[in-house]
Amino acid sequence: MAADPEVVSALKNIPWFAELKPEHFNRMAEAATMRHVRAGEELFKEGDKEDCFYVVVEGRVALDIFVPHRGKVRIYTAEPMDLIGWSVATPVVHHRTASATVVQPGRLVGFEAEKIRQMCEEDHDFGYIFMRRIANIIAGRLMVTRLQLLDMFAEPSAETRHAQ
Repeated sequence: MAADPEVVSALKNIPWFAELKPEHFNRMAEAATMRHVRAGEELFKEGDKEDCFYVVVEGRVALDIFVPHRGKVRIYTAEPMDLIGWSVATPVVHHRTASATVVQPGRLVGFEAEKIRQMCEEDHDFGYIFMRRIANIIAGRLMVTRLQLLDMFAEPSAETRHAQ
């Protein structure tokens, strides 16, 4: 199966794919599709079953989680070159951990999670490179989350101040 030329062109401009061997790059491109998105479009909801993860090529995507007694809370806004929905590419998580809504129209490259997991199992060299990159993304997101938590606890909410 030949990869979509629009996908191949987009992937060549994403540093994340730069050190892949040509055969790995080609297999990833074959497992990918280009998705044109509009502002307000919902990509997936927290708790949904897995299907694919995305690299933002153009536009912006908000990631939100549901917090009891607070409702929907934005935890991250993905910019071009960001990977979103990465948790479905891991071997264990098969449900969405956040909701994703397009805030600025653009293009996303979507990868079929099952095909990529299968590639990782079949070719451990590829799997190592792929999972190392996913681990870097996870570490970065954990740092952002930690900073958000520190900010939340450093500045008590109005409810907390009145309760004291």
